[in-house]
Amino acid sequence: MEGIFITMEGPDGSGKTTQIELLKTYLEEKGYDIVIAREPGGTAIGEVIREVILNPEHKEMSHMTELLLYASARAQLVNQVIAPALLEGKAVICDRFVESSAVYQGIGRGLGVDTVYEVNNYALGNVKPMLTIFMDLDADQGIRRKKKQAELDRMEQEDLSFHERVVEGYRMLAKLYPERIVPIDAMLPIEEIHKKIVDEVEKRFFAK
Repeated sequence: MEGIFITMEGPDGSGKTTQIELLKTYLEEKGYDIVIAREPGGTAIGEVIREVILNPEHKEMSHMTELLLYASARAQLVNQVIAPALLEGKAVICDRFVESSAVYQGIGRGLGVDTVYEVNNYALGNVKPMLTIFMDLDADQGIRRKKKQAELDRMEQEDLSFHERVVEGYRMLAKLYPERIVPIDAMLPIEEIHKKIVDEVEKRFFAK
């Protein structure tokens, strides 16, 4: 069995967590051992970095520091969790990955998508997602959903225009890389979204 690496992307509140759980069950039924990871985090070192990045008190953090911290957490996750799991033939599902940096830091912060990918090439090594699901949701809808769930972290507290740039960034990347990034309307019913994801996974990994 070959390893599978799928990433789940989208703005805050788009329902990624729910779809990851449904996808996990589906892939388990296909016979895979599943590794679920999240960004930033997923390792002891990554979780410490996560606390630094998302702490609302760290308002003085520069945009480049933010980008490099995300890349550092990602490098640790790839090295410690993702690459070994893929070598063992497991299915890895990651809640956010390099596209999050491309849109949040590259577009939202204005650092440039090319800069983000260049920095992250060092973090990723040869590990790249095979399929990226983009949960497409308007920024105002996402923030509304998120406010109902919990206290907002440093990134979530950014103004609406920032989150609108993020969503438009995701849509741009989906057009640039249609062979890998698949947009799905996050306003659809949960089961319908899951079916669309399964259809993509079937087509890419299990088609005879």
